[in-house]
Amino acid sequence: MPAIRTTGLRRCFGDLVAVHSLDLEVTAGEIFGLVGPDGAGKTTTMRMLTGILRPTAGSASVAGHDVVREAGRLSAHIGYMSQRFGLYPDLTVLENIGFYADIYGVSARGRAEKIDRLLGFSNLTPFRQRQAGNLSGGMKQKLGLACALIHTPRVLFLDEPTNGVDPVSRRDFWRILYQLVREGVTIFVSTSYLDEAERCTRLALLHEGRLLGIGTPDEVKRMMPGALFEVRTSAPRRVAALLREKLAGTMVGLFGDRVHVAARPGRPAPGPGQPHDVEQQIRATVAAGGFELVSVRPIDPSLEDVFVAVLPREGAAS
Repeated sequence: MPAIRTTGLRRCFGDLVAVHSLDLEVTAGEIFGLVGPDGAGKTTTMRMLTGILRPTAGSASVAGHDVVREAGRLSAHIGYMSQRFGLYPDLTVLENIGFYADIYGVSARGRAEKIDRLLGFSNLTPFRQRQAGNLSGGMKQKLGLACALIHTPRVLFLDEPTNGVDPVSRRDFWRILYQLVREGVTIFVSTSYLDEAERCTRLALLHEGRLLGIGTPDEVKRMMPGALFEVRTSAPRRVAALLREKLAGTMVGLFGDRVHVAARPGRPAPGPGQPHDVEQQIRATVAAGGFELVSVRPIDPSLEDVFVAVLPREGAAS
């Protein structure tokens, strides 16, 4: 039985359709990522799956329980860490975890051992007597995770858990998530960080409440239409603007000091040893604009490239 299953899941707020007929299936013991920009419907989806928000239509089950009919029984099997997790700044780390243990009805027997394990697991043992309000952003996220795990849930929901957290703390947080998966926990995480999406077992792309694609990170990257080229130049921002203007139908994105150009799908592939016609056009356009061209080369797409290429294409089609 899947850990999470949705069929035609839909949520409306008046005339606004926040989630459109979402069909998902998440296997037990995987990290499943819900990926999309702000306003894509990630939080709404997660609130429906945790029984907080009632769907307008469709159905969903989590850990074998219907999220509407069995919402009361669901809470014993899931952990939920929202974007603004309810830590109490005037309570210590230890007191916050104990408070959530009381909420979840965790038995006093063995509770101290479980709390000690969670403190060690999240590297919070040295800070057990520190008030939560005096923790760093990354430490607060680890404390929130410890509180969500106190009752040993089978499925853990994390809504953009590393938003605003420094890169080192983000890395440590994901190390903890991998350890949880090894212990049999299913993790459903939403994120707008595409480098984090690469760490998921599988992921779903969500845009304006619609599912654009689902699969492993490599499978999602194969959604990229046409060939992709990396352009290195002395003036990347100005060259990107020039290529957008001159190369009609291509998709141009600026990635740091590199420009990525995605060719239109359906172009015939060049013969062996022959340059792609888009590559020739890039070279000619940059030269005509009077810019120095360092290099042009075909590259494999990243998830960010897929977003740049696929989202406008899907939006135009709808």
